[in-house]
Amino acid sequence: MDADELERRFDAGEDMSEFFDWSKATRPNLEAKRVNVDFPTWMVNGMDKEARRLGVTRQALIKMWIAEKLG
Repeated sequence: MDADELERRFDAGEDMSEFFDWSKATRPNLEAKRVNVDFPTWMVNGMDKEARRLGVTRQALIKMWIAEKLG
């Protein structure tokens, strides 16, 4: 199967797990490093409101936003 066929099947929602050797799969660069950041109260309140709207935690929201900006 070529890359185009793999992409077509993936986009069609097919289960692609049979095409990968999961015993060798890795997740690079997932080491966590704690960082402390102080935010003004109005920002925390705004983040909490948006996190509730999206159904995620404040920490998850911050991670999503930073990943979007850096990605």
